[in-house]
Amino acid sequence: MDLGQRSNQLELLDKDDIPASDLYKNLNELHTINSLLGGYEVVLKGLSKLLKDDSRVYRILDIGSGGGDTLKEIYKRFGSKYKLELIGVDLKTECIDYARKNVEGLPIKFIRSDYRDIINGGDQFDIIITNLFCHHLVDKDLIFLFSWMKRNAAVGCVINDLHRHSLAYYSIKWLTTFFSKSYLVKNDACLSVARGFSLKEIEYYLEAAMVRSYSIEWKWAFRWLIIIENE
Repeated sequence: MDLGQRSNQLELLDKDDIPASDLYKNLNELHTINSLLGGYEVVLKGLSKLLKDDSRVYRILDIGSGGGDTLKEIYKRFGSKYKLELIGVDLKTECIDYARKNVEGLPIKFIRSDYRDIINGGDQFDIIITNLFCHHLVDKDLIFLFSWMKRNAAVGCVINDLHRHSLAYYSIKWLTTFFSKSYLVKNDACLSVARGFSLKEIEYYLEAAMVRSYSIEWKWAFRWLIIIENE
C-alpha cells in the first residue's frame, strides 16, 4: 500500500445498502477500538480546552455521530460539571436508531440529516466536533466542512482523525484480521488509515478554509487533535 498520498478508495461503510445487523456489529466493534486506542480521549482532551464557563449552556454538535458513543462519553466526562445540550447528526437511519437506543435515558438528541441542512435562521452551536469523520471526505468537501464548522461554532471546534502512517496501517490490519468479526471493520480499518492525513495536508485544508486560529497536536494512537478557537 502506497501511503505517500491519501487513498481515494471508498470504505464499505460509505455505501447505502449495508444490512442493519452488519452495521450494528461494525458500530459495536468501532466502540471497542475507540475505547482501546484513545479515540474518545482525544476528543475529551480537546473539549476540556474549550469548556471553561460552568454557568452557561454549551450546545454541542457531533457531525457523523454514528452509534452515539462519542456524545455518550462526553456526557459521562463533563455532564456533571457543565450544562450541555448534546446533538448528533448522521445520514444513516440505522445509525440514528442504534444511537438512540445506545444513549437511552441520557439527555442526548440525534437528527438524521446532512449536517449542512440543520442550521435554521440565526441558529448556531457553541462547539462542533467530529470524531473519525473527516477521513471519509474528499479534499474539497473537507475544506467546506472546516469552513462550515468555523462559521457555525460560537466557541470553537474539536476534530479527531487519523494520521496516515505505515505502522498504524499494518498494526490495525493485523489486529482486525485476527480479532474482528465484522467484515466491514476488516475491510475499512486499514483503509481508514490510508484515507487519513499528514500534518501538511491538514494545514492546507485549514488554510484553504480560511481558518486562522487553530492548533494541531499528535495523539496516541496515530491521531490528530485539531482545535479551532473562535472565542
